Amino acid sequence: MTTPLDALPLDVLRQRSSTKWATHPDDVLPLFVAETDFPLAEPIERALSAALRVGDTGYVPPRTRYPEAFAGFAARRWGWQVDPDRVRTTCDVMMAVAELIRAVARPGEGVVITSPVYPPFFDVHDESGTVCVDVPLLRRDRGWELDLAGIDRALADGAVAVLLCNPHNPTGTVHEPETLAALAEIARRHDAVVISDEIHAPLTMPGARFTPFLTVSDAAREVGVAVHSASKAFNLAGLKCAHMVTATDGMSEVVQRIPMEVEWRTGLFGIIAGIAAYEEGEAWLDALVARLHANQSLLVDLLAEHAPGARYEPGDAGFLAWVDVTALDWGENPAAFLLEHARIAVNPGPSFGDPGHGHIRINYGTGPEILAEALGRVGALS
Repeated sequence: MTTPLDALPLDVLRQRSSTKWATHPDDVLPLFVAETDFPLAEPIERALSAALRVGDTGYVPPRTRYPEAFAGFAARRWGWQVDPDRVRTTCDVMMAVAELIRAVARPGEGVVITSPVYPPFFDVHDESGTVCVDVPLLRRDRGWELDLAGIDRALADGAVAVLLCNPHNPTGTVHEPETLAALAEIARRHDAVVISDEIHAPLTMPGARFTPFLTVSDAAREVGVAVHSASKAFNLAGLKCAHMVTATDGMSEVVQRIPMEVEWRTGLFGIIAGIAAYEEGEAWLDALVARLHANQSLLVDLLAEHAPGARYEPGDAGFLAWVDVTALDWGENPAAFLLEHARIAVNPGPSFGDPGHGHIRINYGTGPEILAEALGRVGALS
């Protein structure tokens, strides 16, 4: 049994200068932006320290072993056989998404998203001039699923691409292979492209199984491009490295048409850290997932104790909890209420789309003592 990873103590975390720890005063417990509170994986720290010692802070070379490192990780983790020659890097997932949308859609054309979803999925269309077509997830007895019929209608009405979040942020849903295969057939029928943001895939929980979109069928390989990064699982967002993966000549040509400058924006430290993560970081990752799985159960108990009436169903992946607080007396903006009265920073539900009203997103990628302190503050409000 894997021993859960320990988070850094609060006094150390408050020395960080990143968004999570520098946005609010020290009396606020930050449980919002998707950064985690754990020590850097030792292989990554070692690789970056070695680079610093020799001043290896220049540009990314034309060829690195990063594609092979990811291919090995994907094969071990998910049984996915990735061709390293079909991997192309850029600085982060949303830059990849923005450039891919520009490559497959003209200004004024529609791109399907599935709310509640990561807020930049709404904002990215400002760059491309495309139109956001929201087809919300369907709420089921337990969990969420894609509205395939709604996506079919949107593509029939002229949308040309689907921006998929798998695993889904904020619900933590890992979409079933049958659902992904059906989506691929719908996209192929309408000559549309599926851009699959799979950044949370390494954080799939025990008992769940992540399925890469490009593995589900020939149709998926024909219409799809996947976007990955080590940044979310290994907390490397500031190092700026993500990559696009294709599985057919046709989709590879789409990615290759993206300007070379997009690849030049990759950070060398991101490449170095990503190689270390994919080649040597899996023991650390397993310990992280064990901690996150334990934190999910803890959060269920803490909400039941301190916020009875809140509705939370642990997701299949990630470290983000989608919590329905409509039954609680926290006003029109529950996130603002918690910040003012409990000094806890969480993400406001409406930023994830219309289905987010009455919801908050809680980042539980931290130590259990910080979660307990935060929810204890909530309980003290009643």
